[in-house]
Amino acid sequence: MAYHLCSSPSSLLHDRQPLCNSLSSPPKLGSKTSTFTYSFMPTLLPSQPKTLLQITHVSLQDPIPQETQNLNPSKGNDSQYPDGKSGSSSKNYIWVNPKSSRASQLRKNSYDARYASLVKMAESLNSCSPNEEDVAEVLRGLGDRILEQDAVTIINNMVNPETAYLALRHFQQRLKLSREVILYNVTLKVFRKCRDFERAEKLFDEMLERGVKPVNTTFSTMITCARLCSFPHKAVEWFEKMPSFGCVPDGVTYSAMIDAYGRAGNVNMALSLYDRARTQKWRIDPVTFSTLIKIYGTSGNFDGCLNVYEEMKALGVKPNLVIYNTLIDAMGRAKRPWQAKIIYREMKKNGFLPNFGTYASLLRAYGRARYGEDALSVYKEMKEKGAELTIVLYNTLLAMCADLGYVDEAVEIVEDMKNSGTCKPDSWSFSSLITIYSCSGKVSEAEVTLNEMFEAGFEPNIFVLTSLIQCYGKAQRTDDVVRTFHRLLELGITPDERFCCCLLNVMTQTPKEELSKLTDCVEKADSKLGHVVQLLVGEQDNDEEFKRGSSELFDSIGSDVRKAYCNCLIDICVKLDLLQRACELLDLGITLEIYTDIQSRSSTQWSLYLKGLSLGAALTALHVWINDLTKALESGEELPPLLGINTGHGKHKYSDKGLAAVFESHLKELNAPFHEAPDKVGWFLTTKVAAQSWLESRSSPGLVAA
Repeated sequence: MAYHLCSSPSSLLHDRQPLCNSLSSPPKLGSKTSTFTYSFMPTLLPSQPKTLLQITHVSLQDPIPQETQNLNPSKGNDSQYPDGKSGSSSKNYIWVNPKSSRASQLRKNSYDARYASLVKMAESLNSCSPNEEDVAEVLRGLGDRILEQDAVTIINNMVNPETAYLALRHFQQRLKLSREVILYNVTLKVFRKCRDFERAEKLFDEMLERGVKPVNTTFSTMITCARLCSFPHKAVEWFEKMPSFGCVPDGVTYSAMIDAYGRAGNVNMALSLYDRARTQKWRIDPVTFSTLIKIYGTSGNFDGCLNVYEEMKALGVKPNLVIYNTLIDAMGRAKRPWQAKIIYREMKKNGFLPNFGTYASLLRAYGRARYGEDALSVYKEMKEKGAELTIVLYNTLLAMCADLGYVDEAVEIVEDMKNSGTCKPDSWSFSSLITIYSCSGKVSEAEVTLNEMFEAGFEPNIFVLTSLIQCYGKAQRTDDVVRTFHRLLELGITPDERFCCCLLNVMTQTPKEELSKLTDCVEKADSKLGHVVQLLVGEQDNDEEFKRGSSELFDSIGSDVRKAYCNCLIDICVKLDLLQRACELLDLGITLEIYTDIQSRSSTQWSLYLKGLSLGAALTALHVWINDLTKALESGEELPPLLGINTGHGKHKYSDKGLAAVFESHLKELNAPFHEAPDKVGWFLTTKVAAQSWLESRSSPGLVAA
């Protein structure tokens, strides 16, 4: 029986194949020739157990000693090339009758048995002391006649970089090597297994000093070693060295470089190679696909992420858990939680169990998009499976709870964090919880949490103090608002625009007789804002000064807070029955495009859109619209068949009331013929006839604050 040591290229990135025995077809009787062929391949993936033979594009057809094989070597097939390709594809084997009484003896003397002893020798070298004497002692077991292929087999099965290098030196001193580059390549592969890139680079330099010319396999090993060591820039350097040594990368190396260029930040090169890969049908591994998805996700091209995923499946490459986690994370950053959910379901359908990365990506995706029930469901599943959350994930959940008004859930999460033994609430955790209590009007709970924060060694930041001021404002504890404001100044914190907006919002809830207590705080926080507020609260009749001051204020603040400022200032005007000032601010807001598309007209319907406006701003907009309708009627303009007011159908997360509920009551006070549409949530509609009759009956349109 003849035994054939074989390995075959993978379907993707030189996957490693196990050492296998195969019974050859019976040759002609009397044949005395046996050709021993094996190959080794560089891999871009982590190494497999050391019993695997991984040598790329190299066929060694060295003769086997008679003592070992009892066969005369055939020298006609011993044609080798520096690039590791065999010059002949013919293979001759000796067939042995398994029923023969000599079969067991022949098997014992076959190279298969010798290979097993070489693997054991490699294991001994892995565990021996890293000095020349001990290495030489182990290798004495080879006897006097050492084969070059034995040296390759031994080093290829090693995992100790120190003894592997000493073994290489030993063989170089005792053998006349015909293919020394192969020994260097398998030694480099040992360094790759150990992720020792520094030692690999030194060995390459030594290789050049000895006049050994590197081949494609040498570079692919260096590139994959850099890749495994998370040195993408080094992988790029080695890839770009190849032409200077006369080496031409193959499709596998090019595919690996898509990942390397992507990780190194050269996105254009990575995508260029990917386009080439699709054209030339290179086979790409899942790791590279994962990098491509990350590239598209980082650049904000989330559709590109999904396209890569679909192309991957079309090519027959099965997604792994890393791919699924990367996609879920990308969809989370895209704020597409529904797609994250679809991918997660597909992942489980394909037999993958979620790991910590999966749960973390889902929590971030659902938390960012405020998918409260889904996020809490994932959190519950993680607790059931004993998964430990990081402080970042806990804070993501708490931030979501703060935005959604989940008070009880937030309290439970904080208690779980305290009892976890691995995480303790940090300043962000306390800040979120104080925000939740503050927005819910739970003053005592917010104060207790603040004291806990102090005890834990954290000073309150501007977010915490902003929340506390909001909380005291809801409870109409004006003196506590002033006290908290002065604490902020004592801590050396400069009030920002959001803090000032919070002060304005508190003023909309403060009784008229106490407003003067807050004007001093506003003026210290922002002099321009304080000037405008003083003109309102002081009820000064200087219209030009008010318009000028308001314009300067809005020119000086960020676009992200303009609407909030304008809403609050209009609310204060409504509170103080300053209708004209409210209308001036609304007009300024429309001019500066703070408010857009409030009114619309078509041949069939005139509409007023109030979504996104505060109550005071909405009431002011209604007042202006009614006046506009009256003027249109007085000028002889024909009203459309239908008139409507759209308040939106949402309600505040910390309140049972929305704009629609308040407006329904207000429209009744005005005796306006608008009624909530049963089939259009958030819409109040009326007909031309009813609207015209009502407008004509009104002697003087007014504004009644609800």
